[in-house]
Amino acid sequence: MSLDPAELANLRVLEGVDLDHIRGLLDRCPVVSLAPGEVLLTMGRPNAVMYMILAGRMSVHLEGGTSSDPVAFIEAGQTVGELSVLDASPASAHVIAAEPTRLVVVDHALFWNLVDASHDFSINLLMLLAQRLRANNTTVSTNIRLQREYKRNAMVDALTGIYNRRWLEDALPRFVNRFSRGDQPLALLMLDVDHFKRINDEHGHPAGDAVLVTVAHTLRGAVRPTDHLARYGGEEFAVILPDTGPRAARGVAERLRTAVKLTPIRDVSGKLLPSVTISIGGALLQPGVTTATSLMAAADASLYASKQSGRDRVTL
Repeated sequence: MSLDPAELANLRVLEGVDLDHIRGLLDRCPVVSLAPGEVLLTMGRPNAVMYMILAGRMSVHLEGGTSSDPVAFIEAGQTVGELSVLDASPASAHVIAAEPTRLVVVDHALFWNLVDASHDFSINLLMLLAQRLRANNTTVSTNIRLQREYKRNAMVDALTGIYNRRWLEDALPRFVNRFSRGDQPLALLMLDVDHFKRINDEHGHPAGDAVLVTVAHTLRGAVRPTDHLARYGGEEFAVILPDTGPRAARGVAERLRTAVKLTPIRDVSGKLLPSVTISIGGALLQPGVTTATSLMAAADASLYASKQSGRDRVTL
């Protein structure tokens, strides 16, 4: 059938193309009409046809089939299916009519006849493919950024902004393995805010949160650049000290204890809260303490000893 030149003029793949020159080819292309919900392409099934959308709108669906939410829409003037024609691959998505839609059907043979007959058609096709590739790259970059952000959020404590228990449980075994193989010193400190329950009971949970945020900020400012600070849970924190023997570990622990003790604490309104102290227990890799689990247990035992001895002290 003869196609309306006005409709053809709206097709991006035919922009600047001498329609009279390819009229014979276009007249051999049938026009089909789809009702809303009719399937044009099915993911994974062979396709050897390019469709040029004269009017209407198509929706694109991935996992979940045509019943899933669309990931994109293909508007009038655009094309669909050309990638399958170019590389003989199955359809990469489900494509269905989102509204009454009319399409020009360009089969495999006519597609390549158009490429041979019109340089402008070929250029337009390359431009469309480049734009889609660029859009796909942007989508991939966005997805990578989001994945990194999600991973970071999964490893960071929402209240204090430092690493959380999940990060510690993932990282500590790797530190232990690396430093054990190299026969290098590694220390772990466990820290607990003294009488934290009393703060919550007497001043409320917002005040308790203010204490945790201030303690975390103070610890972060007092650890060395090579140390790794995490909130283990509740009012308990942990610090991994790479390349650190017993004397240096005690020095770091005492510096942290003093820094917290001397730091004023205010709630969100600026009201001054009672200062707090921390108890610290530490442990090092040594015979009998050669795994992340045993290192954590040894540091916990030292922390318990500090609390039993009156708190506000360091035990290694």
